[in-house]
Amino acid sequence: MNKLTKVGFSALCGSLAAIASAKADLTATGGADLTFTSLGQDVTGQPVGMGSNVTFKGSGELTNGWTYDLAIANANGGAFSAANVTIDMQGLGKFNVNQGNSGNGIAAFDDKMPTAWEESWGAGLSGGVQLVLGSGASQNVMYTTPTVGGITVTATYAREWGAADVADKGTGSADNTAGSSYDGTININPSFGTEILSGLNVFAGASTIETRNNGNQNEDQYQGVGGFTFDLGPVSIGAQVSGLYNGDETTATEYHTYKNQAFGIAFNVNDDLSVSYGEYQSRKAGYIADDVQSGENSRVVQVYSWQAAYTMGGASFRIADVNVENNLWSAGVDRNATVVSLGLAF
Repeated sequence: MNKLTKVGFSALCGSLAAIASAKADLTATGGADLTFTSLGQDVTGQPVGMGSNVTFKGSGELTNGWTYDLAIANANGGAFSAANVTIDMQGLGKFNVNQGNSGNGIAAFDDKMPTAWEESWGAGLSGGVQLVLGSGASQNVMYTTPTVGGITVTATYAREWGAADVADKGTGSADNTAGSSYDGTININPSFGTEILSGLNVFAGASTIETRNNGNQNEDQYQGVGGFTFDLGPVSIGAQVSGLYNGDETTATEYHTYKNQAFGIAFNVNDDLSVSYGEYQSRKAGYIADDVQSGENSRVVQVYSWQAAYTMGGASFRIADVNVENNLWSAGVDRNATVVSLGLAF
């Protein structure tokens, strides 16, 4: 990690410049990923891939004890990926302003299943599964409550869902078919006075996205998710369900509802080696026209993934074997991929 001390870094935080800070600093972290991917019986082409990521993080503390953080992520080739500013008001909670690829709102719960490396759909083949995103798909503001009794609640708001990220002193588009979006989530780590349940986490979230005009999406969109994870010694298990309704009630050849379910189990063999197995199923429904011609099987995508990861200092060796049934919603089209990865952190 490279650390650069900056005097008056709070100027980067806009209005915070008017408030004296007790301290401020800037750090840079990053990593590189090298992969080799085989697509089984399909044509692989160039199997060697590389990813590089750099994140700049700034932090400071105000004289009243509040803290603030800035994070700017740059993905492959140094391209801007995401940025967010967090203001921690200590016992009053946190505010986060996020743009780019956001994990705010229910997007944080798209797949919380235990895994040795990546989500089951995130290592070589996605299969076309549908994920909940809610306000996380747009520039948004999220408030997080202090954790009380093991319960943490968030509320997320995006003024213009689907609009491009907005720079300071600018505004976003106002002619999209979608209007504002609202997310609410809850994380519960219950304490029942027994050690065996200390690793239990229950989570749920919901989102609504307003429809502004009479396009194909003539109804508001709704998304929801709920599930649990449980850690007991070296073993972690989890299960969750989610659903999406896109509001399209006029296009006869489109589905408007997706139902998902996921399962995962991971085992930490030791401090360095872990293995996992995960499944993710996405089913579409609400087809207006006669669906006899497409058949039931074309409406379900099923992903299975075995994974293992071994860490040695700043290097991580990962392998994932992924199988997809009805890939990209095509009945009988099954695909498989094997991905070998070397991750290097600095």
